[in-house]
Amino acid sequence: MGKLVLLFITSAFVSNVVLSRFLGLCSFVGVSKKIKTAVGMGLAVVFVIVIASAAANLVFDFILVPLDLTYLQTIVFILVIAALVQFVEMIIKKYSPGLYNALGVYLALITTNCAVLGVALTNAKEGYNLIYSIVYGLGTAFGYLVSITLLAGIRERMENNDVPKSFQGMPIVLITAGLMAIAFYGFSGLKL
Repeated sequence: MGKLVLLFITSAFVSNVVLSRFLGLCSFVGVSKKIKTAVGMGLAVVFVIVIASAAANLVFDFILVPLDLTYLQTIVFILVIAALVQFVEMIIKKYSPGLYNALGVYLALITTNCAVLGVALTNAKEGYNLIYSIVYGLGTAFGYLVSITLLAGIRERMENNDVPKSFQGMPIVLITAGLMAIAFYGFSGLKL
């Protein structure tokens, strides 16, 4: 149990998918203007990453490895993720049209979000079993959710501040993300 907790904390904070590994930056920067939208995107990514971790692990262990087709893992994982994103998109469109409209193109971009694919590939590379894959996926997705929500909160507060003209827009967002990365780096010395 201790190893699973450590894996969760490490994947969420120490090796944060956005701030440490720089995966999933497109949606991280694009959807983080409002907290409500950021949380919706974060929850969608949590759902997709956790389910994709489990599905990719099962496909890898029970289909690709026995048939000696592991060289196809990237293509197969992309297909699994694309199917899951279509499922999530249909659910959000039906039950939360406002969130669906707010997420816009970024919801479809979860399909090509390298954070989701990165988790599936890391699980295969590390040889994680189903439980470890799910915990790693959950930790990574939680780290993404925390990061995008924090950035959205900071961006909402920055709207009312005087930002120098040369830093307005994307430059201040990237500087903020860099400062967040430095803060998250502090977790690397954490002793558990």
